[in-house]
Amino acid sequence: MTQQPSRERRTVTARELADWFGVSPRTVVRMIAEERTTCEGRSRQRRDQIVELHRQGLKGYEIARERHVSAGLVSVRLKEARSAGVDLTRYAAAGETHEQGQA
Repeated sequence: MTQQPSRERRTVTARELADWFGVSPRTVVRMIAEERTTCEGRSRQRRDQIVELHRQGLKGYEIARERHVSAGLVSVRLKEARSAGVDLTRYAAAGETHEQGQA
C-alpha cells in the first residue's frame, strides 16, 4: 500500500502566493490544490464529530465554539445528517426515556 505524502494546508490566500511568486492565482490553485477525496473525507469527519457532540447534548453554538466553526455550519451539517437518515437522538434523552419506562 502506497502512502500519500502529507500536505499541510496553506495559511495564505492564493492571491498572496500569486503576488509573491509572480504568477496568476489560478496557477497557484492548480499547483497546490488538495485532492477532492481528501477534502470530502475531512468534511465527512467534521460532520460525524458534530453529530456526536449533538448526541451528547451540546447545543449548536456550543458545538460551533468547540469545533471552531460557525453556528450556521453546525446547523447545515445537522440538517444534512438528518436528510441522510442519521439518527440524531441525544444520549441523555434516550436514557431518560428508558428510565421512565422502568419506573
